[in-house]
Amino acid sequence: MTHDLVIRNGQIVDGTGNPSYEGDVAVDGDTITALGTVTKKSAREIEADGAAVTPGFVDLHTHLDAQIGWDPSLTPACWHGVTTVLMGNCGVTFAPVRGGDKEFLAEMMESVEDIPREAILSGLPWDWNTYGEYLDSIEKMNPAINMVGLVGHAAARFYVMGERAVDEQPTDDEVQQIADLIGESVKDGAAGFSTNRIEAHRLPDGRCMPGTFASDEELVAISKATGAHGGMLQSVINSGKDQLPGEMKLMRKQLEAAGTRFLFSAPWEVGENGMSAYQPAIEDMQKSGLNIYGTTQPRPAAFLSGLKTLILFGVRMKDAVNWRSLRNLPVEERLAAIQDIDFRSKLIEEAKRMEPADSIFQTLGAPGFSIPPARSFWMGNGEQPEYPTGEDNSLGGLARAAGEHPGETWLRLMLESEGEGLFHVRFVNQDMSVLPDYMRADWVVPGVGDAGAHISMISDVGWASFLLSYWHRERGEYSLEEAIHMLTAKQAKVLDLKDRGTLQVGLKADINVIDINRVGERHAQRVYDFPHGAPRLLQRAAGYRNTIVNGRVILENDELTGERGGRVLRNRGGKLS
Repeated sequence: MTHDLVIRNGQIVDGTGNPSYEGDVAVDGDTITALGTVTKKSAREIEADGAAVTPGFVDLHTHLDAQIGWDPSLTPACWHGVTTVLMGNCGVTFAPVRGGDKEFLAEMMESVEDIPREAILSGLPWDWNTYGEYLDSIEKMNPAINMVGLVGHAAARFYVMGERAVDEQPTDDEVQQIADLIGESVKDGAAGFSTNRIEAHRLPDGRCMPGTFASDEELVAISKATGAHGGMLQSVINSGKDQLPGEMKLMRKQLEAAGTRFLFSAPWEVGENGMSAYQPAIEDMQKSGLNIYGTTQPRPAAFLSGLKTLILFGVRMKDAVNWRSLRNLPVEERLAAIQDIDFRSKLIEEAKRMEPADSIFQTLGAPGFSIPPARSFWMGNGEQPEYPTGEDNSLGGLARAAGEHPGETWLRLMLESEGEGLFHVRFVNQDMSVLPDYMRADWVVPGVGDAGAHISMISDVGWASFLLSYWHRERGEYSLEEAIHMLTAKQAKVLDLKDRGTLQVGLKADINVIDINRVGERHAQRVYDFPHGAPRLLQRAAGYRNTIVNGRVILENDELTGERGGRVLRNRGGKLS
């Protein structure tokens, strides 16, 4: 007899955090069947030659609900070693839906997550009403990696209340209808329920999305219905200093009602004595036996500023005639425009006269996140992007060192990079020094890359590759065993995913073979591969010799093979399978 696949002579890092060891991994069908020394021959062999052999990574915060329709390989995730994704975060999903409401859900996804409406409407078959039917539909699309879905608050609210869901509170009867609908969605396969609590997530008309201001009573009723079928809870909470105490109390109420697990977005917020602001409430919940987890970016989350993005130099576009003219040009024509000395001089002079924009969306014509030059960092021209720290390395610091205005520095670096260069405009987790210890907390998992979303302004999808290249290889903050554990078993625990996340005989064969000396993010690039030719920022990776999903090799030497081994993993009474 022979094995279907054997990976030979690898450094096996099994995801548990235990010491790695040299050995082989055998796979038959979709299952790991042997570890250590494998003497049997196989139909296919992969020579690891000392490379790290790890479990496939798990990404707990994606918005790939739409992209599966035209990109079944789910490229924002699979290029970075991710073999299982959780979609449906932040309360934004496409099911449940009534026939005439798909436009509302598509427009909401575009406004909140920056995924083009027309791509969503034409790129998906929309052959479902219930959440279970939505899972059936994407299963037919044959994904390359495993997909797990949450049912969103906004869709369920709109299904029950219609347009009233945006501005009004539901009646007691409607609360029960919403809770029952979500409970049925979880019973039909959703891994749990997601909601949004921050006002920054808005509809096209500027109103907050349905559920943003839901009452405690509504959320507790939903949580109870979710937990009755073994589903988890997910929320984007108000993490600001004033709102946080109330949010933590609400999460406790929800957890007590659900009796399952809660995952919330947890950007670093400083509390007393330098610890995270969440820590006292988290410890209190843990002492009560509640399963609470937070996910955070392992580096600063950031907008990207460059000639090929929507965000140029940080001036108020409303009044900056020349900068607005540059932004209105097709991307392909912008480099030639700034090569013109006269036009470039006009841009510099205008930048010197203008007040700097104090929000990212003032460069687009609307209020939003702050972008002072001290928070913009040049990402370099090397093979992999750089993430410098310190004000001297910011756009403001580079300008001072060169004796230039920041606008002049921005233009010079765009010219020197032939229009390919990017600035990293940071808005959360700006202090990188606190992140290693923060992510060591037993309740914190790295992530929040928003794979599939924010495609024109943000590219944080390479967070797993960054953790390996920066925090393990360059900085030595984590051993390889510790880093892989954070990307695999620690993530799988949040989903209560029993058959993945570690390399063990009898578990599913989701496996990476990684060149640790090379692994890392590539620079983000603008491509036009969405329906109707819509652009996105695409970020590939280096160092992934192989990625295997359910025993099928989907990636080899950083390139897709065309194989699709993924499955839609459904909740079945609290167990994902």
